[in-house]
Order: sequence, then structure tokens, then C-alpha cells
Amino acid sequence: MQNSDAMALSAALLAAAGGLTQRIHEGVVARGFEGLRPAHGFAFTRLAPDGATVTDLAAHLGTTKQAASQLVEELVRKGFAERRPHPVDARARLIVLTERGWDCTRAAEEAAAEAVRAWAEVIGEGEVRALHGLLVRVAPNGPLRPAW
Repeated sequence: MQNSDAMALSAALLAAAGGLTQRIHEGVVARGFEGLRPAHGFAFTRLAPDGATVTDLAAHLGTTKQAASQLVEELVRKGFAERRPHPVDARARLIVLTERGWDCTRAAEEAAAEAVRAWAEVIGEGEVRALHGLLVRVAPNGPLRPAW
């Protein structure tokens, strides 16, 4: 692959990712979850399974612990997350999603499904499945980080 082809592919992938992020964000806002930024959604992806420490979240987002702490403070203040005692480390706090945070996560999943359905209308459902398979092979474990 020529350098110019690689740059064109890179630009197309970044444009698709940026467009997808924007569509998910707009879908979340349209479902009544205002006051959030796309970076909050990237935090939700780390908090959703079982919660995380601020250190875990900072590593996931590729940022400093101070920046992750500020993001957590916003999420707590807006009612999307709460701090709990860590089950293993008495010095740490576990950040978990509240019911409102889970509702917002479900809204993001619905918005993502809508966005991907729009892709299927353009390239077909089989091609979307093939694209998913190829991307999972290229980037099986992320990282899934916002573009600050």
C-alpha cells in the first residue's frame, strides 16, 4: 500500500469514527441526557462493567489521574456515577454508574445501533458485518479513547 493510500484509509477510518461518536452523542442528547460530552461516553465504557478506580479510568482514557478525577467529579455531580468503597483496596474508591448512568448507557447503545443501521443502508448489512470482523482483527482490544 502506498503512503498516500495509507493516509486516505487513515482519514476515512478517523472520519467514520468521528462521525459515529458524534451520532451517538447526538442520540444520547436527543434521548434527554444533556450536559454530557463525548468524553463522558468513553468513560462510561470503562465504568459500565463493574466500575473502576480513577487510576483505571485515567489509563483507559489516556489522560492524567487529575483529568480523570475532574471527569469523575462531573459525572458524580450530574448524577451519572457515584463513589463507593473499593472491595479490595481500602485506599481506593470505586466509581460505578448510577441508575441514571445505566439509562444513559442504554441510550448510547440505541444511538449506536441507529448509526450502524444507517451504514447498512449505504453499504449493506453483510458488508457492515464484514467490516466489523476485519476491524476486530486489526484492533481486537482497542484502545477506545476520546480525541481530546
